[in-house]
Amino acid sequence: MITQRLRVAAYAVCLRDEDLLLARWVSPDGARRHWTLPGGGVEHAEDPFDAVVREVTEETGYEAQVEQLLGVNSRTRNVERTDRDVVELHMLAIFYRARIVAGELRSETRGTTDLAQWTPMAQVSTLERSVVVDIGLELHRSAPLTGHVETIQTTGLLRH
Repeated sequence: MITQRLRVAAYAVCLRDEDLLLARWVSPDGARRHWTLPGGGVEHAEDPFDAVVREVTEETGYEAQVEQLLGVNSRTRNVERTDRDVVELHMLAIFYRARIVAGELRSETRGTTDLAQWTPMAQVSTLERSVVVDIGLELHRSAPLTGHVETIQTTGLLRH
């Protein structure tokens, strides 16, 4: 049986000099890890603007200030659940440029990420990372007036 599910998430592109703030996502069973932008699911009745600020704090210890809406990305994929059902997941991701205004870097505990760090931009392309990173950086780089970029090729990237 295929069920459909919508997931709305908000992500922050935080740059400091030539470094990008990243968080390392961990699968629920702890077997898989990859780098992503700080951010995550928007809770029921939560504004995505508030969600991205909350998520940055939860995952990195920093207080972020949103500077600009960069854009929105929509993609789908099928996810097989443990009970053999398949979920057609529609991911709607909202990207913001944010600036760190307070706090100290620390890693999240008991969450979906286990490490936060500033990564030199020159090294980002070598990391095992979510496509979220590339989408956010392309929106930041190109600043499209429509807030939309063409689909990012996912070869070698994780579709998380």
